[in-house]
Formats: sequence, structure tokens, C-alpha cells
Amino acid sequence: MMRLSNFFSGTAVRTALSKNGAAPTAEPNGETQTTKITNKANGYRKGGTKMKSFYLTDTGLVRDHNEDSVIISENGEGCYLMAVADGMGGHQAGEVASSIAISYLGKRFTSDFRKMSKVDAVSWLRFSVIEINSLIFKYTEDHPESKGMGTTLVLALVTPEYILFGNIGDSSGFVMKNNHLHKVTHDHTLVNLLVTAGELTEEEARNHPRKNILMNALGINDPIDIDIFDCSMDISSILLCSDGLTTMLLDEQIEKTLLEENLSIEEKVERLINKANNRGGKDNISVAYLEK
Repeated sequence: MMRLSNFFSGTAVRTALSKNGAAPTAEPNGETQTTKITNKANGYRKGGTKMKSFYLTDTGLVRDHNEDSVIISENGEGCYLMAVADGMGGHQAGEVASSIAISYLGKRFTSDFRKMSKVDAVSWLRFSVIEINSLIFKYTEDHPESKGMGTTLVLALVTPEYILFGNIGDSSGFVMKNNHLHKVTHDHTLVNLLVTAGELTEEEARNHPRKNILMNALGINDPIDIDIFDCSMDISSILLCSDGLTTMLLDEQIEKTLLEENLSIEEKVERLINKANNRGGKDNISVAYLEK
């Protein structure tokens, strides 16, 4: 696996959140994908850019509305922003939290992100998440019924000179290098802390009863910080997703789909969401995908 440098690590934890989910299972031999993605409760949205990129978000088969938000944006200078936010909270407030995060990032990226040094880009990211956090807390102050809402965030800044990943929570960022899928980000979950400490194996963590406890999220932790990763330019593609995908599919299953040469990028993303729904679709599923 390629070496990735971690610029910053997450801040101290103040609050833990619980999210529902299910562990992925191995793909049966000979499985065929026949499920069509449907527009369930207005939860199906899609979009793309002029580059080879595509994003898709689906409500899944269990939830009654979609709390995820997604963006892929290009600023006219060959720089791209990709981001996925997975909201949480009652009274559909999770949808508001994720929308605040993605809307702010999209507007700020198109208005003031120009070619800048890697150090300045890191500062740009850190300032952005602080502002997003403040906006979410301000919303809950003005709308007390939404108290407790929050959102994860995973993003990638792709420029001609560097690629930066950032994450808060348990949405994931991957890269494809030499036909192998590598996870760049680290989940801010209780079980991941236990794995890092050597108290759980990866297999034990996958089926742990507290695997959905989040240790960091926008709108929940204050102050907030973001893990930022400096990624090698020598990659072929980038995939960001909410945990609605990674709790249903193993990394090997995601890799297998992305390596299918006969599929367009749109078909690859649709195939991934189909596979997650075939396994139960227990959560909203969002995927943002870019091929260099």
C-alpha cells in the first residue's frame, strides 16, 4: 500500500453518536446484479462534471428519506472538489446538516479556491470545516427541535500539483493505484480506535455491536478539526462514499467493480449502489467517483 502522510489528526472527543448499519458479507460466486436503482422517497440524485467523474446518492431500501449530500465541482482552473456528507439527527435534521456542509463547500470552492500551495490548501480546508461547524451549531440554536443533528464529511481536493483528502466521521475515501484499491481515510469510530489500540481485529470490528458509534462529527464536536492526507499523484481514480456503501460491501467487492473495464464510470457507480441494495440497502448510499 502506498504511503500517505497525515497532516493533522482529529481533536479530542467530546460526544459519541450512534448510527445504524450492517456488516458487509463476502460476495457469493456467480452473483449477478439485476436490481434497478429506484427513486425512493425522492432519494435519488445524480450529477457529473465535464471531467470523467460521476456521483450518485440513493435512499436505500430501509430509510424513508435521504440524509446524504454529494458534490463534484470544477473551478475552471483544473482543480476539482469532491465531497460526501452523511447527515444524522431526528426530524430530518441530518439532511439539513449534510446540505449545509456541501452547500458551503461548493460555494466557497467556486468563489475563492484558486491555484494555491499545498500548505494554503490545507489551511483553506481547516477554515472551511470550522465555518461549517459554526453554521450547523447556529442552525440548531435557531431551530431547537434539530438539536443533536450533525454530519460526517469526506472530501478530496484534486489539483494539477497535489491531491488532498480530508475526513470527519466514518465516510470513506479511496484511491486506485496499480489496480488495487487503497483506503486513504481513517474512520472516527469507537471500534476503529479499538483496532488501532490492538484491542480488536479488523474482523471483530466489522461485526462489533458498537461499530456504529461515531467519535467525531460536524455539528457535534466543538472545537472541530479534520484529518488531512497528502495523496500520491500516481493514482488512476478516486472514490468517496458514505458508510451506506462500506457497511454493505467489502473493499475487495468495491475494487472488483471499479476494475470492470467494460463499464462506464456511470455504470460503475450504479453497480456499486445496486450491490449495496442487493444486500439490504439498510442506509442511504452515496458515491462520488473520479477517473484521472
